[in-house]
Amino acid sequence: MAVTPLEQALGDGTRESELTRVLARMREYGVTHVYLQYTSVPGRVMGKIVPAGHFERIACSGLAWTYLSAGGFATDIAGQLIGPTGAVAAEGLLIPDLATFQILPWDTDVARVFCDHFHRDDDARRPGEIALGDSRANLKRLVAALEAAHGLTLKTGCEPEMSWFPSSDQITAGISKLPGHVSTAYHIGHIEEIRPILKQVTRYGQALGLDMIQADYEDPGQIEMNFMFGTAVETADRLVTYRQICMQVAKEFGVLATFMPKPVAGIMANGCHHHLSLWAGEDSVLTDDGRQYARYWDAGLFAPTVPVWGYDNRLAIVRVLGSRLEYRAPDASCNPYLTHAVLIAALRDGIENRIEPGPPLGDGDHRPDPGDARFALLPSTLAEALDALDGDEVVRGALPVDILETFVATKRDEWARSCGAVTDWARDMYLTYLP
Repeated sequence: MAVTPLEQALGDGTRESELTRVLARMREYGVTHVYLQYTSVPGRVMGKIVPAGHFERIACSGLAWTYLSAGGFATDIAGQLIGPTGAVAAEGLLIPDLATFQILPWDTDVARVFCDHFHRDDDARRPGEIALGDSRANLKRLVAALEAAHGLTLKTGCEPEMSWFPSSDQITAGISKLPGHVSTAYHIGHIEEIRPILKQVTRYGQALGLDMIQADYEDPGQIEMNFMFGTAVETADRLVTYRQICMQVAKEFGVLATFMPKPVAGIMANGCHHHLSLWAGEDSVLTDDGRQYARYWDAGLFAPTVPVWGYDNRLAIVRVLGSRLEYRAPDASCNPYLTHAVLIAALRDGIENRIEPGPPLGDGDHRPDPGDARFALLPSTLAEALDALDGDEVVRGALPVDILETFVATKRDEWARSCGAVTDWARDMYLTYLP
């Protein structure tokens, strides 16, 4: 009889020694509680907290967890629950990924561990299988499939930008304290103002296993802090961890931290560029033609909207940097397990179908010409993006039905709600427009 994925996870040869290590650390630090974490399709971190005395049992047999959690327990505009509702009352098992166990540096009585969601072995539909709504487990599946098909490992890093404001009443570019024509980018004076926050984020990041490598101040309130690259799953886990760290630090300092893509009109959006490299064992398989990465500032630069590529060209949506690629579309509020999943699917599509991307954007080109795009232009609204997803078999193929349907339902609902919202722009435009 075939071994199920659940049995494989619990029967892994290293699991017993890993559990011994984890339990020893819990005793060393006097851990009293452990967060069992799960990331929903919309990217929210869900979970349960369990007393330390029950952790060993749960690590060996799992924790009951509903399939509905994939939708983040949200309802749509019509009041219907979003998520795999075919299993409204059903529960699978959260299984701790013991390699991700960490003590929280801001409260060493508490630890956290990432989990994967499985069907129970006695489940009538999918006994012992990975839950179809688990975006982290799905990414693991796609990583393994890439390795099996091509002998390649995807390593990634990301550049999460975010905004820090004194309070919710001061979300404005006015915190820059410089004339409008003077950029705040990389200004030491602004870094000094936020230095205690940067130090605390770095301290917590290092304690939670992130190799923090640099930080800079970009637009008003906007900070980018980077950590070392790793496998796709490691980078996604690290981004989730980093965002939790930032929220904790904001709470400690009494300020507002946000990964919202565009909190203030007129300043740079919060992006999260994904850097990609492919490896066969210890060797990178992407050719390095000698062009190396160099940071520079280009005032007025925004996220690219024309699907072209170029060598070290920030105007291209895919920027080639030596032996790696930088994909510049994602924003800082993304679900990194989903962005990595669809990037793997796109990479495989290009490799297996030998898709030619056309010539690179020239070094002297200031703006890509939409008329020169070799592929369809990027959607300009969320509705257009969802329509494009409906017709994209490559992207859809990377997402199991529970993830795909939950994602589409969530985003269609967001679009419907945004269309019904009365915005500041609408008031400014129409409140006294007539007579």
